[in-house]
Amino acid sequence: MKKFGILACLIFAFPILSTPQARALDNPSIASLFTRLTSGSVLADPSVMLIDQKTGEVVFEKNAHSLRKPASVLKLYSATAALTYLQPTQRFTTSAWVGAEPKSIVIQGTLDPWFSLSDVQAKKMGRTSLPRIEYNSLKALKSANPGSIRNSTIYYSDLYSQDVANLKSFFVKHGVNAVMKRVSFDEAQALSSTQILSSDSPELQEILAFTLTWSDNLLAERIARLASRAAGHSLDDAGVAETFAEVLTGLGIENQNLVIQDASGLSKDNRVTATQVAQLLVKIRNDSRFAPLIGGLPIAGMTGTLRHRFIDTAPQAIGLIKAKTGTLNGTANLAGYVEAGDREYVFVIIADKLRKSSTAENRARATVDRILGKIASPLLPEILPVSGEVTTEAVVTAA
Repeated sequence: MKKFGILACLIFAFPILSTPQARALDNPSIASLFTRLTSGSVLADPSVMLIDQKTGEVVFEKNAHSLRKPASVLKLYSATAALTYLQPTQRFTTSAWVGAEPKSIVIQGTLDPWFSLSDVQAKKMGRTSLPRIEYNSLKALKSANPGSIRNSTIYYSDLYSQDVANLKSFFVKHGVNAVMKRVSFDEAQALSSTQILSSDSPELQEILAFTLTWSDNLLAERIARLASRAAGHSLDDAGVAETFAEVLTGLGIENQNLVIQDASGLSKDNRVTATQVAQLLVKIRNDSRFAPLIGGLPIAGMTGTLRHRFIDTAPQAIGLIKAKTGTLNGTANLAGYVEAGDREYVFVIIADKLRKSSTAENRARATVDRILGKIASPLLPEILPVSGEVTTEAVVTAA
């Protein structure tokens, strides 16, 4: 027993972690790395900005004030606008009613962005099912009106134009020449008689998380329009552009040259700067209002549009990067946050001058992954050496 006690004392007299831990790169080294890796032809003269989130220091920039195509990185603007003007816990209710007038149906909407054209998908994801509304409304219309319902009226409030078109198409296919009449919410209530069904969406923050994680274009467009109306602007691209500009101004971000043609980033005419996007990411990072946005960003090698990235190109970065992708023909963008030990960097890489081929785009994405992989590093505990009593104390160090 004595021998065992002496051996134990000797063991605990040495550091438990005897191998020195790798240190995160310092800012000058990171700047040098970015200079080298962004100067080649693979990224085709990209627009880049890297900021130390802790100090606010601009660690690296290249073409950072150049107006570039954001692609789906623009969804960061849509989400920021939504959380600026709408409540994250807001839900959207859609109900269908037999109308007080003969041969009429009333759809009371609230511009629910979460509509689904698939009933199976709607049940699985808690979405409002347009087919369910259509079939039940048709059945109720027939039941309440014996005889021909060929010439019927559907009153609706606060539905998106595409959903109205789908409703009309459904009724026409089933022999009903439906006249679609848009009314106010109060008018819709007055025209309603017997409720057929009602559907509630999840909270806005859940919808936003899905939008960002999977880069859903339709949801981004609809959510931005909701924000536009809440901000007092029109429910169209012009209103969205005004709303985005106001959001940036409110955060103290210059937006004079901002060009917005949609809310999803699909338009190749959208223009932002890497500086602007980086400043936005800095401003929202520690603002509790935007926590649902940060939480909805895809995670490297794990979720959403980043679930297959970094696994082969930079496995050391898996789980350490949260970012929004941006993809168009000839464009491979990424913007978000990368953990580097006890620090975090905001990065924006806009590579929108690539050759329009999948090979060029894939090479660019792989290069971006490797760049970020060079600086990504986890925050690991270091076990301090102890002597005498068998005790341990942990401190945090950048690895």
